[in-house]
Amino acid sequence: MLFNSLDFLIFFPIVTLLYFMLPHKYRWLLLLVASCIFYMRFIPIYILILGVTIVIDYWAGIFIEKSTGARKKTYLIISIISTCLVLFIFKYFNFFNSNFAAIADFFNWNYGISALKIILPIGLSFHTFQSLSYVIEVYRGKQKAEYNFGIYSLYVMFYPQLVAGPIERPQNLLHQFYEKHYFEYKRVVDGLKIMAWGMFKKVVIADRLAVYVNKIYDDPTSYSGPHLLLATVFFAFQIYCDFSGYSDIAIGSAQVMGFKLMDNFNRPYFSKSISEFWKRWHISLSTWFKDYLYISLGGNRVGYVRWYLNLFLTFLVSGLWHGANWTYVFWGALNGFYLVFAIWVNDYRDKIYKKIGLKLYPRVFKYYQVLITFSLVCFAWIFFRARNISEAFYIIRNLFTGWSKTMLQIETKGLSSFLLFDRRELVLSFSLILFMEFIHFIQRHGSIRYMLEDKPAFVRWSLYYSIILSIIFFGVFGKNQFIYFQF
Repeated sequence: MLFNSLDFLIFFPIVTLLYFMLPHKYRWLLLLVASCIFYMRFIPIYILILGVTIVIDYWAGIFIEKSTGARKKTYLIISIISTCLVLFIFKYFNFFNSNFAAIADFFNWNYGISALKIILPIGLSFHTFQSLSYVIEVYRGKQKAEYNFGIYSLYVMFYPQLVAGPIERPQNLLHQFYEKHYFEYKRVVDGLKIMAWGMFKKVVIADRLAVYVNKIYDDPTSYSGPHLLLATVFFAFQIYCDFSGYSDIAIGSAQVMGFKLMDNFNRPYFSKSISEFWKRWHISLSTWFKDYLYISLGGNRVGYVRWYLNLFLTFLVSGLWHGANWTYVFWGALNGFYLVFAIWVNDYRDKIYKKIGLKLYPRVFKYYQVLITFSLVCFAWIFFRARNISEAFYIIRNLFTGWSKTMLQIETKGLSSFLLFDRRELVLSFSLILFMEFIHFIQRHGSIRYMLEDKPAFVRWSLYYSIILSIIFFGVFGKNQFIYFQF
């Protein structure tokens, strides 16, 4: 079920009303049934796949808690391999199989393994990682095994964050299913505000930008550098608004019922470095890889070469997590390279800044860092959005070509000849991006919701109604799926 659909507009209030009407002891069952219905609105039969991973890790958690020594570790390994095997079959088998077939064809070897004709279950990577975090935390002794199979199933399937996160840890979420949540007007209203802001980012900004981005990226060889550059910048904001919009709706809908999910984004395009960017972008995934992969590899507690390798491998795996395509592998590798290179040249960079006196102007220096970081992130997004590696490199090679021809075209035929996009839509798109970033700028000292509490009711409700009316009148409604559903 899509958050931006009529189904959810009916589903959410019904489930929420029933949740508060039911006695506390039955609420978990309602949420579990609702989560099953929510998931089965995509491909119903695939709930059995989700059920397999739930059964595996439910029993693994119990066996791990009751075991010691080598047996305890064996149960952990079995759980990880079994859960990842499901992910591998549905998400990665055809990718590796096609690459092996290409290698065999190059060497004229006989390779007869056919591709699997299956569809990737929606959000499989997300609930796989949520399951893995549970068994790992039980193994480390930081989480007690959950003996109530229904509650554990709900932990994996909780509908607000089931298909695209945030990827929750058991310490944060499991205990909340046992707590009794009362109807609190302020909490409910605050949750609805978060949902409205998330919906605004998705249907008003992301889906509007998607029209231009899809047109250019679906046929990049037909366009010149200015179009490719504008589409790349638009995609940076599209993917942010799309994914953070989903996270906001998930966090808000959970908050309405009394559940607290972790924040997943923190104004990432205001980051002053790539390292800071990854502390602000998809926080639940970044911290997952840090805690369970990067630190397990040794983190920065090793020599420089090993440290660089740990960083690079973590981002390489992160790229592959996002999709079974070489474009995602390149994207992950590029981000890993950014981090390693930044560490390597850090001392030289500081000397250059001091020599040219850039740090004497803190505000200018900050804006410079933000601009450089945003540019690097946008460059990496090319690999993330391109359909294949060849198109990604074509876009890179042609980003700065055709500018003089475009300027001449604008002078002779007017701006509309270049835009390939309704002028009003373009102005609206830029205005919406600026409005959103202005809100983010204001929120550098705290949430705007809390800032508005001291303002007159007229000011507060004018803003709320403006957001709602913008969704109604400027929203692009076509059941556009969230980008991260494919992961």
